[in-house]
Amino acid sequence: MSDVNEATSLERLRDVLINNTGDIKLAHRFRALFFLKSIGAEYSEKPEDANKAIKYIGECFADSSELLKHEVAYVLGQTKNMTSAPILRDVLESKEQQVMVRHEAAEALGALGDKDSLDLLVKYYEDPAEVEEIRQTCELAIERIKWENSSKAKEEKLETSLYESIDPAPPLAIDGSNTKISKLQTILNDQNTPLFERYRAMFRLRDIGTDEAALALATGFSDPSALFKHEIAYVFGQLSNPVTVPSLVQVLKDTSQAAMVRHEAAEALGSIATDEVLPILQGFLKDEDEVVRDSAVVALDMYEYENSNEVEYAAV
Repeated sequence: MSDVNEATSLERLRDVLINNTGDIKLAHRFRALFFLKSIGAEYSEKPEDANKAIKYIGECFADSSELLKHEVAYVLGQTKNMTSAPILRDVLESKEQQVMVRHEAAEALGALGDKDSLDLLVKYYEDPAEVEEIRQTCELAIERIKWENSSKAKEEKLETSLYESIDPAPPLAIDGSNTKISKLQTILNDQNTPLFERYRAMFRLRDIGTDEAALALATGFSDPSALFKHEIAYVFGQLSNPVTVPSLVQVLKDTSQAAMVRHEAAEALGSIATDEVLPILQGFLKDEDEVVRDSAVVALDMYEYENSNEVEYAAV
């Protein structure tokens, strides 16, 4: 592809993402976002294109869709492109953005390992007036950045993960005690254990990946923290194990759950994409909560992709 065509492609992707014509389907905007993410992550190979992609992605924070902006923040954290950090800091500081969007911006700063953001993260973590989802996310981001820059990160032996995501916490190290699912489940649900360690147990269970490990993770849906439960649902989307469908459906149908939990449950069901989830997701296209409605749209697009011959989800 020539430089001219690459530039044209970037501009076209931006137009789809920003929805400048006002008639582009949300699912197509998501696909454009993930395409731009792949370009934004190629900083070492094509820095100019990568930085332009980051800029275009960041422009989407002016959108009205809470779900899309939350995904935009997540994507920026996954690019490992540090030009994302100032954009994410602004989003975290903006009280005009929804909590789910600000939370994802804080998590993304942790995923970037941005040491320059530590003071800001500490500020919101220590603010008693801040909502719990933001405070807990900042706590995790602080601990992740500290861990990443510690000798422990260099010394611990971690299992090679099947998943490419940069997670809010690394899995617990491989040793004899951390292979026992019962022990990991205890750590996962222990309210007296630091949140970062509980997340590490969560991702260790994900990497074990058996039915038993998945069912152990499902016990985390009894946690009082919306943030914690939404991460369990996200992990289930990665696992795509049908054994988790009953617990995900239960969470999705429970209107007392926070929207961030129900939305993640819907998208996880879209990733699992078994026949039984299709009518369930269709039933939430008119949910009272916009985030859940939009998630059902995206989940159904994921369902179609998983049951198609498409090579990659980012195709637009």
